[in-house]
Amino acid sequence: MMHKCDLDGVPIFKAACGPDGACVGFGTLADGSVAVFNTGDGDSGPVVVFTAREWDAFLRGVRTATFVPA
Repeated sequence: MMHKCDLDGVPIFKAACGPDGACVGFGTLADGSVAVFNTGDGDSGPVVVFTAREWDAFLRGVRTATFVPA
């Protein structure tokens, strides 16, 4: 499992923060995959890694409003 401390040197981008101050952070890894994490977690917080193809599919879904509230 990857943790935030494993992202040292990876340029990180941050989405808008929620009311508690926690944000979604993400960065592109050397192999093109994308690491996503909660900025409110400490350095040992978990990181979810998506392949470039998975991330592109997610972004396409967001941009085309494919996702609907449950």
